[in-house]
Formats: sequence, structure tokens, C-alpha cells
Amino acid sequence: MSLLTLSRKSLLNRFSSIAITTIAIALSITLLLLIERARVDAKASFHNTVSGTDLIVGARTGSTELLLFSVFRIGHPTNNLSFKSYQDITSKRSVKWAIPLSLGDSHKGFSVIGTNNDYFTHYRYANKQNLAFSKGHAFEQVNHVVLGSNVAKKLHYHLGDSIVLSHGAGNTSFHHHDDHPFKVVGILAATGTAVDNSVHVPLVAIDNIHGSTMPSISQKHQADEHHDHDHNHDHHDDHQHHSEQRDEHSKLPALSNAELTGQPKQISAFLLGLKSPIFALQLQRNISQYKQEPLLAIMPKFTLRQLWEVVGVFEKALLVISGAVVVIALLGMLTNLLASLSQRRRELAILRSVGASPRTIFTLLGLEALLITTCATLLAIAFYYLVIVLLANMLGSISGIHLQLMALSQYQMSLLAGIILLGTLFGCLPAYKAYRYALSDGLTIKV
Repeated sequence: MSLLTLSRKSLLNRFSSIAITTIAIALSITLLLLIERARVDAKASFHNTVSGTDLIVGARTGSTELLLFSVFRIGHPTNNLSFKSYQDITSKRSVKWAIPLSLGDSHKGFSVIGTNNDYFTHYRYANKQNLAFSKGHAFEQVNHVVLGSNVAKKLHYHLGDSIVLSHGAGNTSFHHHDDHPFKVVGILAATGTAVDNSVHVPLVAIDNIHGSTMPSISQKHQADEHHDHDHNHDHHDDHQHHSEQRDEHSKLPALSNAELTGQPKQISAFLLGLKSPIFALQLQRNISQYKQEPLLAIMPKFTLRQLWEVVGVFEKALLVISGAVVVIALLGMLTNLLASLSQRRRELAILRSVGASPRTIFTLLGLEALLITTCATLLAIAFYYLVIVLLANMLGSISGIHLQLMALSQYQMSLLAGIILLGTLFGCLPAYKAYRYALSDGLTIKV
């Protein structure tokens, strides 16, 4: 009988305690694998939030603050920049496209972004992937709204629904723009970025709901519509009035991108795509020296890298904690083997009496630790994929981190190999104690 077979049968003879120990180690390894997967996917999602944007421009503030509110919808702009400055900078020959952004409003806790249709055309995420519509289309009128996938899903919105924006960010607002309802005309496909949690409206609508004195073309259409409708239907009830008003409004011609942008006095920031990346440094320098008002231009790739260096401290700490959990589970295995060793002294002495050498006894117990750790590792891999398949969507909706179903990375494989090696080393302690047991120690009956 080989030592491997003997080790396996010895473990099966103590099935209950060994099974509990194996499951405990497997769960701790599963946690470690999931945290490593979440760390990699979170970092990828973090860096993929914006792609293909050469510069982000806003009022002079910290580069991190500008990145957080313009890309991640975290925080608020401390100051705005004039729309005239936006027009001046975007008119330069090196600029290929520009996306204006106006922030400060919200809808049931989700950020509202005032922009134009260039947002849906030029905004990129991940490896320069375009935004796509799962339903509907982009803006055509001032009162149109396009929702991110999470907004539509969590608030159960559908095309044609009417929503009202609120002034200020957060779940609680004391001022709602009830006199300017918006109609849902588009729902974006999921991106795994902050776009999914955003509510997009035409830039000119932001000025309108805040009482701008500059009427838009759409407002003129609506004024004519109200006048004609009231003149021709004085005796109709309110329900019929609003129904026909909506019908007539839906027949209005689609507004151009310039009309949907309007002429706001200020915006929060804007994204720039350049004809060539070589213009980025020069334009960044020119913007920082802009005389009309103090502005800041950042390169999102470099700022993302700097920001992750700060956030990375916490993900490394989480990885260390999960590693400590694995070590504790392996210590539990060591305790189990040591506790059972005192009960197996007679068994080991019998093996010695039939010719087993001390080295054979040492190898036998070392193989037991190796088998326990290897079985726990294989079980952990099964648990790992089971969690991703069954719970990835739920974890993604809760944490915003979408775990990807893919083969174990080289780093994860090295972690597993290290755990198996460490578990085997832990098993050497009881193996060494068994090695030192004398034959008479196992056969002597102690009273």
C-alpha cells in the first residue's frame, strides 16, 4: 500500500473533523480569490470609466476634484466656467470634439448631467467603446431625458415616463422643478461606469429650469402650441387639453445639437478630444495660462493613476486581511492535526513496529496536510466560480463592481500554489512530532 493511499484512508477515517477543517480552509481561500478578482475588476472599471478623452477642463480646483465630479459624479464643482471660455477653447484647430457638462441637479439620488448629443457620439469608456442605447434614442427636444441603465432599472422607468428633477444632489431635496417635467426618450446600455447612474438632459434645459431669461427655440414652439391649443379648444376639459398638447409636442421637428446646447452663461466642465495626442500638453499649458478666467485642464489617464495610488492602499489592506483569514484557517488545520496526533500515537507506533521508518512517518503526516490543503483549494475554486455565476449580478448592483467570469489569473494561481505550500509546511510540525515519537512511547500503557 502506497503512502498516498494510506494518508487518504487515514483522513477518511476521521472524515467529520477533516471535512469541517477542509471547508473552513476552502471558504477562506474563496474569499481571497474573490477579493483579488474584485480588486482587478474594480481597478479595470476605475480606469475604464473614461477612454479616448484627452483633456478635462473646468474651473481651477484640484485635479482629483475635477476628475471626481466630471467623470465619477462624486462631489460638486466648487466653481463654474463661462460658456464663452468653452466656445473660445473648443474653437481651436487642435480640438476635434468637445462635450459640455453642467452638474448640480439630481433625481432621487442620481446625478443629473446637462449636455448635448455630442455626449452620446464621442464619449468613450473601457477600450474606447461607444455608448449604446438599449431602448429609445438621444435628445430631440428640450424636455427629453436619457437615463443610465441603473437609473432605469432601480426606479423602474420606461420610455415615455415623465420625471421631475430636483435642485441639488442627494436623496433629499427641498426644491423640485415641478414646472419642467421631462419625458424619458432613451435608456443607455450598461457600461459598468458612472454613466449607468446618471440622468442626462439637454444643456439648454438646465438653464430653463433655473429660470434663464434666454428662451430656447423649443420654448417658442411650446408657446405657439399653447396659444393655438387654447384658442381652438376653449371648451375641452383639462385631461383632453394635456393629451392633445403632448400629441402636438411630439410632432415638433427635432432640434439641432446647437439648439439643444443653447447659450448658457456657465457650465461645470467639458471634455476634449484632440486631433492628435501630441497637442495635449501644449493645450493644457495654454488653458492653465488662460487670461479670461482661471481654468484647469487635466489628462484623465494620469489623474486616474494618481487617484488609484491613494485608493490602492485600501485594496491592499483588504487583500492582507483576506490573506490573514487563510492563515487562520490553516492554523485551524494545524490544531486539528496536533489534537488528533495524541490519539494516533498507538497507530503510529504500530506502523513503526512493522518496519515504517521515522522518515516514513514524517512523510505520511506531511502528505495528509498536503491532501487537506489541495482538496480545500480545489473546493475553493469551485466555490469561487459558483459565487460569480450565481451572485455576480447582485454583487454588482450592491457594490458597483461587476465580477468577470474568466480563467484564474497567473497571480491567483500563484496565490493558490503558495497556500498549498504553506499548508504543507504547517503539516510538518505534527509530522516532526510524530517523527520523534519512540516505539515504546506508543506501546506503553499509561495509567
